Amino acid sequence: MADRLHRLHAECGQSPWLDNLKRDLLTSGELVRLRDSGVRGLTSNPTIFQKAIQGSTAYDAQFRELLTMGRTIDECYWSLVLADIVDALEVFSPLYVASAGGDGFVSVEVDPHLADDTSGTIAAARDLWSRVGRPNLMVKIPATRAGLPAIRSAIAAGINVNVTLIFGLERYRDVMEAYLSGLEDRLAAGGDVAGVASVASFFVSRVDSEIDARLESLGSPSALELRGRAAVTQARLAYDDFRGVFAGDRWNALAARGAAVQRPLWASTSTKNPAYSDTLYVDSLIGPDTVNTLPDATLEAFVDHGTPRRTVDTDVARARDEWARLAEVGIDVADVAEKLEREGLASFVASFDDLLAALRDKAAGWNG
Repeated sequence: MADRLHRLHAECGQSPWLDNLKRDLLTSGELVRLRDSGVRGLTSNPTIFQKAIQGSTAYDAQFRELLTMGRTIDECYWSLVLADIVDALEVFSPLYVASAGGDGFVSVEVDPHLADDTSGTIAAARDLWSRVGRPNLMVKIPATRAGLPAIRSAIAAGINVNVTLIFGLERYRDVMEAYLSGLEDRLAAGGDVAGVASVASFFVSRVDSEIDARLESLGSPSALELRGRAAVTQARLAYDDFRGVFAGDRWNALAARGAAVQRPLWASTSTKNPAYSDTLYVDSLIGPDTVNTLPDATLEAFVDHGTPRRTVDTDVARARDEWARLAEVGIDVADVAEKLEREGLASFVASFDDLLAALRDKAAGWNG
């Protein structure tokens, strides 16, 4: 494991993070082993915690104790989640220090019900940042229209932000603008931008799943030959946009004050279609100043047979041509991005609500 993961960072400038968190990873020492083997950070979301907490008895003792203290189910949820987050932050703290704040981050998401509530998202981000009190925390905020001003406000307040659920290039440009504006707001208020960190989580495999289905529905030879390429193509165009934004006078003025780039983070990198390589969304998107957050199976696949070689900026001209061809055959990429955002938010809300319902049922069973 150490070879490919360490090479990914040392030779290619990409940071592999783990897209999973459960208590067993912490209590068994497995997360420490993963860190030492080259994993440089961790992401979580409501679906990950639903699976972790509902699928294990490891949380029962803490949950019972919280109930005896008179905590509500919602309060219990956050206490259970943040206990794991704090322990994971402790595991990655040495890496955060050793990398001078470049890696070692752990992400926790605000309540997904707040996706269309700017002021509620800002308040939730501030609350999580204050409660955890660790410099290597990242607060996840969805890249919805309401989320954009919340992202800007959080960055201006010095809160590290993982911007999540980005599915399209236009919204990604809005996210980068929110980050830059937040840094400028912070400087204007007399704050220090050095040490403020952010990543922009651009979702990948779900784009292929949706666009492939639409291409198959169209059925023409010109449409079918584009299957399995849209997600990587769009991500490469996003990386090209990233390199353009984090250059020039505006960015250089911020960098001179100690600002760090907002790295693109490739998310949803497990391969959904068994006809495609199980490392497709890792091998194809490797390059400097990027992060790839890997589910367990994808991490294992890359460790076993992945190729740590720079690929993310390979043949950008061809990527632009293929992106244009999608429109020519009848794919509305803006509609794809909007649909995937709605579905992503709905999935996180459902996971959040299902877990709270399961906790209520468990508490009622114990009381019964």
